[in-house]
Amino acid sequence: MSKKRSRLEIYLEVLETIMAGYSKPTNIMYKCNLSWITLKEILDSLIEKELVTTVERNKRKLYLITEKGRSIVNRLEETYDLLST
Repeated sequence: MSKKRSRLEIYLEVLETIMAGYSKPTNIMYKCNLSWITLKEILDSLIEKELVTTVERNKRKLYLITEKGRSIVNRLEETYDLLST
């Protein structure tokens, strides 16, 4: 039986996915196994917190991680590593 992800784990996964180069919302949604509504809420929250920014290319909205977002991902990964050992 799989464990339900916490909100923090979902946010971290979305940030890591964007950091890995997935910038289209549909790709992020499938990669993170989220519904469209949930992903939209998370992306809006991340934009509000200035962890993610949007860019429009060819009339498409793409999501890019900011330097602040990269810093948060690195800190959270270090914390998970420390707690798991």
